[in-house]
Amino acid sequence: MHAFSDLVQRSTAFSLNALAVAQDDVMEKFKTSAATSLVKAVQMIQLQKAISAVGMFSMFDAILQDQLQCPDGFNKVKALLEAKDEPILNERFSDLQLAINVLKHGKGRSYDALVQKAGMLPFRVKQPSESFFNEGDLAEISTLVEVDDAFLLLCAEVIHDVSVSILGD
Repeated sequence: MHAFSDLVQRSTAFSLNALAVAQDDVMEKFKTSAATSLVKAVQMIQLQKAISAVGMFSMFDAILQDQLQCPDGFNKVKALLEAKDEPILNERFSDLQLAINVLKHGKGRSYDALVQKAGMLPFRVKQPSESFFNEGDLAEISTLVEVDDAFLLLCAEVIHDVSVSILGD
């Protein structure tokens, strides 16, 4: 298999393109109909993005465990990035790991940590006082982290950068 770091960036771009085509098709149909099936379709597209984010990080963890021969790939990566004096990459990776934990588990320690630094993150975290990211957006799904195209691309980019730094991919 080619390097996961390369494949994850390519597959993310491919998936986002396919989802954009589907979104455009649904939005065109919204011009003449407000059918429930169309609302479900745009929400399904958003859900697929969240599933992709969680999936790419889960697979990356398995690859790290295998390549680094350790039971917790993410903790090992953090230690290695710290030893290599790469604090910015380490923080970006840690922030995304927290975001993925929030997508998987909802409120808890990871969510609380993200809320504390929400204004400094390159992605949006729903604040405790917020019910929606964008009120009235029919496509919005119930997540505490907004998973848009930029978030998915950031996940793939950070996975790539960590892979290059730690695994030499």
